[in-house]
This record gives sequence, structure tokens and C-alpha cells, in this order.
Amino acid sequence: MPLRPVITLTTDFGLQDPFVGTMKGVIAGICPSANIIDITHSISAFNLLEGALAIWQAWRYFPAETVHVIVVDPGVGSNRRPVLSRMGDSWFIAPDNGVLTLVERDARRLGSTVSHRSIENSQYMLPAQSNTFHGRDIFAPAAAHLAAQIEQGNIQAETFGTHIDSLIQLDVPEPIHNPDGSIEGVILKSDKFGNLLTNLAATDLPNDLENFSVALGNRRVTRFCRFYAEAPEGELFAIVGSSGLLELAMNQGSAAEQTGVAPGTKFRMALK
Repeated sequence: MPLRPVITLTTDFGLQDPFVGTMKGVIAGICPSANIIDITHSISAFNLLEGALAIWQAWRYFPAETVHVIVVDPGVGSNRRPVLSRMGDSWFIAPDNGVLTLVERDARRLGSTVSHRSIENSQYMLPAQSNTFHGRDIFAPAAAHLAAQIEQGNIQAETFGTHIDSLIQLDVPEPIHNPDGSIEGVILKSDKFGNLLTNLAATDLPNDLENFSVALGNRRVTRFCRFYAEAPEGELFAIVGSSGLLELAMNQGSAAEQTGVAPGTKFRMALK
């Protein structure tokens, strides 16, 4: 039985306009059997790091040969390249603007295959391309044609375009581990619940967390919890969230609102 291909969509388009639905219509016209799954369309407009985080959090939970389409594209219509990437056992179609940075880091850390091609073959695009909607005219049709090849068991990645050695990378800060045992980190984003996601993974954290605190502006976080309800309502605490990143959170409250902290804010974890 042929494999039913999966295509995911991650964009900053929102749902109030017809952009997402139009992309799905293009895909359905080329590969009607494709299972189209929305990861999110609520990325802040033009926010490449937020888009990179969203696809990084999600991609590992999809079946092999999934085609992930990411359209956060402030350079649409310019000379930035549309790309097709193979990372691990998944495919990615996106603008070459850094939005795949975290997935590529992940794949390389795992020792997975990583290869990239520019999308140049007009047979995998709509006949006419707008300078303002490559999601419809390039990314969606390319994903649908690739999905059709996957379904047929005849993947021809080389026909999409020429091999490229590397993609543009976002400057995503790495944690700084100091000789005194302290760790300097950065807030990457605030999620829908107001949890503040940091750039510290669980593997960056010391084993004796109960002896550490987090200094964030004029706030000092001294409690580390295993789950959100472990802390009293309204108390700021630290937790390793479902993405494997350290979060600063508040039980039934918004850490972002309470602290006024924005992405890019630095913090320091040190002995109490």
C-alpha cells in the first residue's frame, strides 16, 4: 500500500487571511492524498527565531519522510534562495534565511544526514510566481511534488535544484558556562501561557539544582519544579519544559507579564 505523505505547515500568516487555505489548495491540486498538518500559523510576523524554535520543537515527533514547510519570509521576492533540505529522515522546504538553524544544529548533533538544495526547477512551481507570495507559488507546490514522489516511492531530490554547501544561520546564543559554575543564558521567547523559554537545555543544567538560583533583572528565582502545579499560584519558578529547555514560569499566571521580560533578556544561574 502506498505511503500517505505528510506535509506540515509553519507560518507567520495567521488565519484571518486566505493565505494558509490557498497553500493547502495548491497542495491538494498536486498531491490530493497528502495529509496536511498545521504546526502553527501564529509566529510573530517576520520573527525568524520564533519560527526556528517552533519547527525545532515539533519536527522530531512526525513520521519519517514528513515534508515540513516553513514560511517565515521577510525577504520574499528578493534574491534569498528557496531551499529543500534533507535532515535526518525528514524533509524541509523553506526560505534560506536562518529559519532552519535549530533543526540543522539538532540533526548534526545527532549525527544525522544533512544536505541542502536550492529549489530552481520551474516544474515544481506554479506557472506564474508573485513576488509577495512564495508560500503559494513555490513552497507549497514544491512540497506537494515531493510528497507525490514519496507516495510513489520515487524520490528525486536532485531534480529540484543544485546542491548547496550551507544555509544561512541565525545568531542563536549558546549558554556560557563560567569557571565558578555559574551559567549565563538568554530568554528566547514567551509562549502562549507566558512561560519564558531559555536557551539552556536540560543537559546544560547542574545536577544540584536546589543549590542554584536564577537572577533575572531585579528578580531572583529560587524554586525549581518538576511540574507547573508543584509551585503555589503566583510564584515564579524554573522548570524544564516539554521541549527540553529551561523555562521560567508561574503556576496559573504569566511569568512574562509579571516580570516584563522580553526575548533577548539575559539571566544568570549561580549558587545561592
